[in-house]
Amino acid sequence: MTGKDEDNQLFLEAYRKMVKIRIFETRVLYLFLQNLIRGPVHLYIGEEAVAVGVCSALRKDDYITSTHRGHGHCIAKGGDVRRMMAELLGKKTGYCKGKGGSMHITDLSIGILGANGIVGAGTPIAVGAGYALKLKKSDQIVTCFFGDAAANQGSVHEAMNMAAIWDLPVLFVCENNLYGISTGLREVTRVTDLAKRAEGYGFPGITVDGNNFFEVYETTREMVERVRSGRGPVLLEAKTYRHEGHDIGDPCVYRTKEEVEEWKRKDPIPRMEKELQYRKVLNQSEISMIRTQIEQEVDEAVEFAFASPEPAKDEVLSDLLMREG
Repeated sequence: MTGKDEDNQLFLEAYRKMVKIRIFETRVLYLFLQNLIRGPVHLYIGEEAVAVGVCSALRKDDYITSTHRGHGHCIAKGGDVRRMMAELLGKKTGYCKGKGGSMHITDLSIGILGANGIVGAGTPIAVGAGYALKLKKSDQIVTCFFGDAAANQGSVHEAMNMAAIWDLPVLFVCENNLYGISTGLREVTRVTDLAKRAEGYGFPGITVDGNNFFEVYETTREMVERVRSGRGPVLLEAKTYRHEGHDIGDPCVYRTKEEVEEWKRKDPIPRMEKELQYRKVLNQSEISMIRTQIEQEVDEAVEFAFASPEPAKDEVLSDLLMREG
């Protein structure tokens, strides 16, 4: 297989994952509105190119930390949509046996150190994992996803500073979708490019178009090479946009219809389809076939989840770290 063939295969797999995220999230929205999902859900629709672009440049044995909006990260890293759907429906076959829900999906076998409901909490976890990898003299790296709102959390600043002074193998990825719940970034942050903050910590920072898979992937690949070679952390800021609200039920009164429509015209999936057709990697018939296949895969995931048992009542305290006294 030539290098071009390998690249095309990677791009095809990336496209499949982006479509899988979109279809999975659309189905989750439907199930939530049917009152079948317990707890809050934060959809990743519109941001697919970031998770997939970044994870496509990682190895299977590399680690990631995720956020409250973490379904896309999990699928991009190779997560099982059946176990994800079962977790969302509170079933025993879910990733956390139905006890964690949307914001706590973890799969150590493929390097997912966990989603996190606390804003910015994934960064110290990533730094801790990066420190462990350095002590082990491993060439694995950790990628830490966080949002623009988390960028102003003290834990994020502390984590980046520690990663810098210890030259840890951590790739920080800021998914800048312009809003922290209903607060616009421009209202709480003076700089327009959050990647500029990396200079203050003493490592590189780059801003990319987060709705362009190829730009995200190529930039991440270069950054990963630097981090893996032991030259310390880097910060990637991907500017993107969530099509839906902060969570399901958010009326989005803080955004104009014109702004939403402008960003939807930059939807990363049609953009990737257009590029892959231009490169003669895909045609319209193949695009339709892929979508049909993934629709079936997600349908099977829903069926698997509904057919799975609920956790037993006597297991309510199992798998918990209990402290005595």
